[in-house]
Amino acid sequence: MKPAAKNRISRLVKPVAAVMAPSAGLIGQALGYLESELGEIDFLGEIYRFDHSRYYQAEMGDSLLKRFAGFAALTESAFLARLKRRTAACERLHRDEDGRRRVNVDPGYWSDAKLVLASTKNYSHRICIGRRVFAEVTLRFKRGRLSPLEWTYPDYKTAGALEFFGRVRKRYFEQLSELAG
Repeated sequence: MKPAAKNRISRLVKPVAAVMAPSAGLIGQALGYLESELGEIDFLGEIYRFDHSRYYQAEMGDSLLKRFAGFAALTESAFLARLKRRTAACERLHRDEDGRRRVNVDPGYWSDAKLVLASTKNYSHRICIGRRVFAEVTLRFKRGRLSPLEWTYPDYKTAGALEFFGRVRKRYFEQLSELAG
Protein backbone atom coordinates (compact mmCIF):
# COMPACT_ATOMS: atom_id res chain seq x y z
CA MET A 1 0.00 0.00 0.00
CA LYS A 2 1.38 3.40 -1.01
CA PRO A 3 1.63 6.15 1.61
CA ALA A 4 -0.65 9.14 1.10
CA ALA A 5 0.98 12.00 -0.79
CA LYS A 6 1.89 14.92 1.46
CA ASN A 7 0.29 18.28 0.75
CA ARG A 8 -1.98 16.74 -1.83
CA ILE A 9 -4.87 19.02 -2.80
CA SER A 10 -8.13 17.32 -3.70
CA ARG A 11 -9.26 18.31 -7.16
CA LEU A 12 -11.49 21.26 -6.61
CA VAL A 13 -13.68 22.65 -9.38
CA LYS A 14 -14.54 26.16 -10.55
CA PRO A 15 -18.30 26.84 -10.62
CA VAL A 16 -19.86 28.42 -13.71
CA ALA A 17 -23.40 29.20 -14.83
CA ALA A 18 -25.29 30.36 -17.87
CA VAL A 19 -28.31 32.58 -17.28
CA MET A 20 -30.97 33.21 -19.92
CA ALA A 21 -33.90 35.63 -19.68
CA PRO A 22 -35.84 38.11 -21.82
CA SER A 23 -34.04 41.08 -20.21
CA ALA A 24 -30.63 42.05 -18.87
CA GLY A 25 -32.32 43.08 -15.61
CA LEU A 26 -33.62 39.57 -14.99
CA ILE A 27 -30.21 38.14 -15.81
CA GLY A 28 -28.72 40.49 -13.22
CA GLN A 29 -31.25 39.41 -10.59
CA ALA A 30 -30.51 35.73 -11.23
CA LEU A 31 -26.76 36.38 -11.05
CA GLY A 32 -27.30 38.10 -7.70
CA TYR A 33 -29.08 34.97 -6.48
CA LEU A 34 -26.20 32.81 -7.73
CA GLU A 35 -23.69 35.02 -5.91
CA SER A 36 -25.58 34.36 -2.68
CA GLU A 37 -25.18 30.61 -3.36
CA LEU A 38 -21.65 30.53 -4.83
CA GLY A 39 -19.93 33.71 -3.74
CA GLU A 40 -18.25 36.38 -5.82
CA ILE A 41 -18.34 36.31 -9.61
CA ASP A 42 -14.85 36.65 -11.09
CA PHE A 43 -15.72 36.30 -14.79
CA LEU A 44 -18.70 37.63 -16.72
CA GLY A 45 -19.20 37.00 -20.40
CA GLU A 46 -20.91 39.47 -22.67
CA ILE A 47 -24.69 39.39 -22.82
CA TYR A 48 -25.68 37.94 -26.17
CA ARG A 49 -28.90 37.33 -28.05
CA PHE A 50 -29.89 33.69 -27.66
CA ASP A 51 -31.11 32.61 -31.09
CA HIS A 52 -29.44 29.19 -31.20
CA SER A 53 -32.55 27.14 -30.43
CA ARG A 54 -36.33 27.50 -30.41
CA TYR A 55 -36.64 25.19 -27.39
CA TYR A 56 -37.43 27.99 -24.90
CA GLN A 57 -39.59 30.23 -27.11
CA ALA A 58 -43.01 28.83 -26.18
CA GLU A 59 -42.37 29.34 -22.47
CA MET A 60 -40.02 32.32 -22.34
CA GLY A 61 -40.59 34.22 -25.60
CA ASP A 62 -38.45 34.72 -28.67
CA SER A 63 -36.26 37.67 -27.63
CA LEU A 64 -33.97 35.96 -25.16
CA LEU A 65 -30.59 37.07 -23.85
CA LYS A 66 -27.92 34.92 -22.24
CA ARG A 67 -24.76 35.44 -20.20
CA PHE A 68 -22.05 33.16 -18.84
CA ALA A 69 -20.56 33.65 -15.36
CA GLY A 70 -17.61 32.12 -13.51
CA PHE A 71 -17.29 32.16 -9.72
CA ALA A 72 -14.16 32.87 -7.70
CA ALA A 73 -14.41 30.24 -4.97
CA LEU A 74 -13.32 26.72 -5.88
CA THR A 75 -15.41 23.92 -4.43
CA GLU A 76 -15.91 20.14 -4.47
CA SER A 77 -17.65 18.72 -7.53
CA ALA A 78 -20.30 17.03 -5.36
CA PHE A 79 -21.99 20.44 -4.97
CA LEU A 80 -23.42 20.29 -8.49
CA ALA A 81 -26.58 18.26 -7.80
CA ARG A 82 -27.52 20.53 -4.88
CA LEU A 83 -26.74 23.62 -6.93
CA LYS A 84 -28.98 22.46 -9.78
CA ARG A 85 -31.84 22.13 -7.30
CA ARG A 86 -31.06 25.63 -5.94
CA THR A 87 -31.02 27.12 -9.44
CA ALA A 88 -34.43 25.51 -10.04
CA ALA A 89 -35.59 27.47 -6.98
CA CYS A 90 -34.17 30.64 -8.58
CA GLU A 91 -36.15 29.88 -11.74
CA ARG A 92 -39.35 29.42 -9.68
CA LEU A 93 -38.79 32.79 -7.98
CA HIS A 94 -38.81 34.48 -11.37
CA ARG A 95 -41.95 32.88 -12.84
CA ASP A 96 -44.55 35.19 -14.33
CA GLU A 97 -48.16 35.44 -13.13
CA ASP A 98 -49.11 32.51 -15.40
CA GLY A 99 -46.39 30.29 -13.91
CA ARG A 100 -44.05 30.44 -16.92
CA ARG A 101 -40.31 30.68 -16.42
CA ARG A 102 -38.72 34.02 -17.19
CA VAL A 103 -35.24 32.86 -16.16
CA ASN A 104 -33.31 29.72 -17.08
CA VAL A 105 -30.13 28.88 -15.16
CA ASP A 106 -27.69 26.17 -16.22
CA PRO A 107 -25.03 25.56 -13.57
CA GLY A 108 -21.81 23.65 -14.04
CA TYR A 109 -18.12 23.64 -13.32
CA TRP A 110 -14.70 23.61 -14.92
CA SER A 111 -12.54 20.67 -13.83
CA ASP A 112 -9.14 19.75 -15.23
CA ALA A 113 -9.84 19.27 -18.93
CA LYS A 114 -13.62 19.55 -19.07
CA LEU A 115 -16.67 21.74 -18.64
CA VAL A 116 -19.48 19.82 -16.89
CA LEU A 117 -23.09 21.06 -16.92
CA ALA A 118 -26.05 19.91 -14.84
CA SER A 119 -29.53 19.21 -16.18
CA THR A 120 -32.82 17.80 -14.98
CA LYS A 121 -33.29 16.10 -18.35
CA ASN A 122 -31.86 12.60 -18.77
CA TYR A 123 -30.31 11.56 -22.10
CA SER A 124 -27.97 8.80 -23.19
CA HIS A 125 -24.84 10.92 -22.65
CA ARG A 126 -25.79 12.11 -19.15
CA ILE A 127 -25.04 10.51 -15.80
CA CYS A 128 -27.28 10.76 -12.74
CA ILE A 129 -25.55 12.66 -9.92
CA GLY A 130 -28.50 13.08 -7.56
CA ARG A 131 -32.26 13.09 -7.34
CA ARG A 132 -33.39 13.81 -10.92
CA VAL A 133 -30.14 15.70 -11.63
CA PHE A 134 -27.82 14.64 -14.45
CA ALA A 135 -24.39 15.82 -15.56
CA GLU A 136 -22.71 15.91 -18.94
CA VAL A 137 -19.31 16.89 -20.26
CA THR A 138 -20.04 19.82 -22.59
CA LEU A 139 -16.54 20.98 -23.61
CA ARG A 140 -13.18 19.29 -23.28
CA PHE A 141 -9.62 20.50 -23.56
CA LYS A 142 -7.87 18.37 -26.15
CA ARG A 143 -4.67 18.95 -28.13
CA GLY A 144 -4.25 22.46 -26.79
CA ARG A 145 -7.76 23.79 -27.41
CA LEU A 146 -11.34 23.62 -26.20
CA SER A 147 -13.46 21.22 -28.24
CA PRO A 148 -17.22 20.70 -28.26
CA LEU A 149 -18.79 17.25 -28.31
CA GLU A 150 -21.60 16.01 -30.56
CA TRP A 151 -24.24 17.00 -27.95
CA THR A 152 -22.74 20.37 -26.98
CA TYR A 153 -25.34 23.13 -27.16
CA PRO A 154 -24.80 25.38 -30.22
CA ASP A 155 -24.09 28.54 -28.23
CA TYR A 156 -21.33 26.74 -26.27
CA LYS A 157 -19.59 26.10 -29.61
CA THR A 158 -19.31 29.80 -30.53
CA ALA A 159 -16.02 31.69 -30.52
CA GLY A 160 -17.30 33.86 -27.66
CA ALA A 161 -18.15 30.88 -25.47
CA LEU A 162 -14.88 29.10 -26.22
CA GLU A 163 -12.94 32.28 -25.39
CA PHE A 164 -14.88 32.75 -22.14
CA PHE A 165 -14.37 29.17 -20.96
CA GLY A 166 -10.73 29.31 -22.02
CA ARG A 167 -10.25 32.25 -19.61
CA VAL A 168 -12.12 30.40 -16.87
CA ARG A 169 -9.88 27.35 -17.43
CA LYS A 170 -6.72 29.48 -17.23
CA ARG A 171 -7.86 31.12 -13.97
CA TYR A 172 -8.84 27.72 -12.54
CA PHE A 173 -5.29 26.42 -12.97
CA GLU A 174 -3.83 29.64 -11.53
CA GLN A 175 -6.02 29.15 -8.45
CA LEU A 176 -4.94 25.51 -8.06
CA SER A 177 -1.32 26.61 -8.33
CA GLU A 178 -1.86 29.29 -5.65
CA LEU A 179 -3.39 26.68 -3.34
CA ALA A 180 -0.47 24.32 -3.88
CA GLY A 181 1.80 27.24 -3.02
